[in-house]
Amino acid sequence: RCKNLSVSFWNSYWMLPSDVCGMNCFWEAAFRYNYRKTHLSEKMHLAVVACGERLEETVTMLRSAIIFSIKPLQFHIFAEDQLHESFKDILDDFPYEGKVKYTLYPITFPTESAAEWKKLFKPCASQRLFLPLILKNVDSLLYVDTDILFLRPVDDIWSFLGKFNSTQIAAMAPEHEEPRIGWYNRFARHPYYGVTGINSGVMLMNMTRIRRKYFKNDMTPVRLQWGQILMPLLKKYKLNITWGDQDLLNIMFFHNPESLYVFPCQWNYRPDHCIYGSNCKEAEEEGIFILHGNRGVYHDDKQPTFRAVYEAIKNYSFGDDLVHSLLQPLELELRKTTHTYCGRVYKVFVKQLTKSVRDLYARRSKGR
Repeated sequence: RCKNLSVSFWNSYWMLPSDVCGMNCFWEAAFRYNYRKTHLSEKMHLAVVACGERLEETVTMLRSAIIFSIKPLQFHIFAEDQLHESFKDILDDFPYEGKVKYTLYPITFPTESAAEWKKLFKPCASQRLFLPLILKNVDSLLYVDTDILFLRPVDDIWSFLGKFNSTQIAAMAPEHEEPRIGWYNRFARHPYYGVTGINSGVMLMNMTRIRRKYFKNDMTPVRLQWGQILMPLLKKYKLNITWGDQDLLNIMFFHNPESLYVFPCQWNYRPDHCIYGSNCKEAEEEGIFILHGNRGVYHDDKQPTFRAVYEAIKNYSFGDDLVHSLLQPLELELRKTTHTYCGRVYKVFVKQLTKSVRDLYARRSKGR
């Protein structure tokens, strides 16, 4: 509708014929101009929730975010109390070069239903649902699971915020690209977004909009705000949901599809995209942008391609040459995985990573 409008539209609107773009397009272009003007120079906020044995995995994810990102990062780390000291010891030793800050938070749920939320799906997983209510002074946020690895700057997924239209409040990727292997369209006993549902492991949020929105639902004709709708949804569907908070998000966006921006699969690339044959065309063309090693594949031998990337980033020392210390050893390990389905397309695992390294060195050269 307004895809090809540039920021110049804002300046030339009054000179355009009335049939070029209606008022909806005007306000959409105005919003995007205003967003870029006021937000894209600010720091990027990234949140993660870590419980149990997820310390190392979380730190590795944070390392991947630091390596390539350009603008300053603010980490919001929600963790069990016993993990806080370990996080501090590790993160305080990182050579941030002034571009990263972090804040540690306890795991907290609404008092009257804390036990129920904590046992939903995995321990602490549903904490993400309450981030808009806890981080009240944060305008926008990128939430990621602990098993995420950034293979290009966080800045690039952060820029999707500027592409939201006037109704969109969050962005996620589809759960599946291929309906024949989709989980939601074959097994779900509740409403879900789109054809195959959405995956909440990478979730970009305009939290100001989330807090302000009144959501349509199937429980009452009255629209409810984010803080009002969560518990009623859980009560209605708790016997029908398998994937906990992700299922609740699918239900919410089923009823409010205009509120979701969907980004391509290469921004949330999971084993399902290659173990049944390659089914993420965008990754085949441009490489993987964000790797999501769900089902514990970083820590077993079932998907050695995923594990190889994880180990390479975990073992990389800040300041070392990225070509010789990261890319070359990783490609050697990936070549050993060609006996697996994901290994057959191992080049998609290094395609974008190689470009990210090249771009990083180019930026450093210009900065000298």
